[in-house]
Amino acid sequence: MELVCSPWGIVSWEFPNQGLNDIRRSFDSIALDIGGIAGYHAYRIEGWRKKKDDRSYRHWITENPEKVGEILMPFLSVIKGKNFKIPVAYANFLPPRLGKKEDNDDLFESIRKLAEECVNAAGKAGCRYIIMRPPAVGMGDRNIWEANKEYYLSLTTAAKKYGATILLESQYRLNNGGVIRGLCANPYEASKWVDDLNEAAGFECFGFHLDIGTYSFLGQNMRDAAVILGDRIKAITLRDCDGMGDTAILPFTFGVRTDWLNIIRGLREISFDGPIIMNFATTASVTSPMLKPALIKYAREIGDFFAWQADMENMLKRYDKRVLFGAGNMCRAYMKCYGEKYPPLFTCDNDKVKWGTEFCGLKVKSPEKLKNLPKDCAVLICNVYYREIESQLRDMGIENPIVFFNDEYMPSFHFERIEDMEEENELRDWGTDAERP
Repeated sequence: MELVCSPWGIVSWEFPNQGLNDIRRSFDSIALDIGGIAGYHAYRIEGWRKKKDDRSYRHWITENPEKVGEILMPFLSVIKGKNFKIPVAYANFLPPRLGKKEDNDDLFESIRKLAEECVNAAGKAGCRYIIMRPPAVGMGDRNIWEANKEYYLSLTTAAKKYGATILLESQYRLNNGGVIRGLCANPYEASKWVDDLNEAAGFECFGFHLDIGTYSFLGQNMRDAAVILGDRIKAITLRDCDGMGDTAILPFTFGVRTDWLNIIRGLREISFDGPIIMNFATTASVTSPMLKPALIKYAREIGDFFAWQADMENMLKRYDKRVLFGAGNMCRAYMKCYGEKYPPLFTCDNDKVKWGTEFCGLKVKSPEKLKNLPKDCAVLICNVYYREIESQLRDMGIENPIVFFNDEYMPSFHFERIEDMEEENELRDWGTDAERP
């Protein structure tokens, strides 16, 4: 998986160097924020800070779509000069709400042309994926589909030219002060849109961008969404949400709001292997510039952790032969969830008392037995002392692949560990039979 940093909340497009340098210290890849760069140009350079005839700077972009490529050129030069890879682009403009398409043909065509220029610009920048929302159209469901189908299919020629994939994403709407699910929020609907568009295009030109923050904000089951959408998911955005607004909080830092367990379960099931976009704009925007390098470094470590967890089953698939290190609770979790699908040859442990015994159906052996393994057999460390054990094995001369297994996010629960803990607590509280009064 490729970790990609979103520039939102970090990079000021008026003075981009400091933010880009901070990101580059921790990330090799960055998302191209076409909307942000073009918005800055219209707002600052074109002087659309004040409304002109009740029109905002977004109107200037809509009315001048042919200038998108020209606007991006100096910023792309700076980005590429820092040796960033740019796998993903945001082409999400929020145009004025449309009524019936036939009453807004000129505006609709301007938006379509803007999208086409965004695809061209992103393609020239080397982006593999372009995230593009459907235009905001206020009409019946059937008309929404027909209008957006025409809109998206008009972009296929440009996308094919650059080998880029256009990604749809789920939407939400405000209704009487509340938030309700909008277009493509239903994973079945989103799947149908992607499939129908690809069929009409005649090749795989469309996919889906799974924004975890949006699904969390809407209170949806993310495992179900991931499994239903399957390999249509080409990229994901990793962000936490406070449940009160469309926020982008650094993942794993906001209590228990986001259902990380189910999203990791879902991504494991579909063997996701695409870009992971780290978006922590809300957190970054309230962080001192002096602390942002440390924040970005921590965000990278969180992204690495998430990718490790989501890729856990893919890691198991890479090795035909494997042994475990550890004969405890983590080994038990492995055997319960993966033992039948990816059976180990045996397990080993540093505790001499366990040598020669069985644990969860596995022979427990001395670590010395690892020296006799075939070179392509992986050693899965099933113990939280990962780095200490890895050093021990390398010092022993073990040259086999050594990988870390973890049971924090498993495909299913088991209760033997809880029962063992209850028994231990009971013994601690009451003593052995001989000690009881």
